[in-house]
Amino acid sequence: MQPGERRSAILNILRQSDAPVSAAALAKRFAVSRQIIVGDVALLRASQHDIAATPRGYVLQKPFGAGFLRTIACCHTGEDALRAELYAAVDNGCAVLDVTVDHPVYGELRGALHIFSRRDVDAFVEKLSSLRASPLSSLTGGVHLHTLHCPDEDAFLRVCRALKDLHILQEEA
Repeated sequence: MQPGERRSAILNILRQSDAPVSAAALAKRFAVSRQIIVGDVALLRASQHDIAATPRGYVLQKPFGAGFLRTIACCHTGEDALRAELYAAVDNGCAVLDVTVDHPVYGELRGALHIFSRRDVDAFVEKLSSLRASPLSSLTGGVHLHTLHCPDEDAFLRVCRALKDLHILQEEA
């Protein structure tokens, strides 16, 4: 298979998938190295395809249904607080799309999360743990932002209340 054909096939797989697709799974499917797939995805992104790299694999950004996006500021450290924060969002009907930190040298750093359920939370936290990786918020003393997709204002307010109760939500002074 020619590289252009492979990239087209990767794009079709991502279009048809309801879940993230890992670079390793794509590499196996096309009998190439993971690094070849990473390069293919980079070229697809450069060709204006909106592909996000999440902790569970690649996803083609699709428009969300009803609802709206909101950004919240949070501060916490530790795995238990991370899990509690993400559970608070998904348990109250919102999806956590990303995490952003304001690094003193690099400026804004953003990581795609695409967390929609407790299962997604558990997979994310387990991956951090198994790879002995630190969350982006560790670069800023625990301070970070999340973009939430909320079905309605009530869901957003429930998330805010839950995070306030956990002493995670940062509010204006």
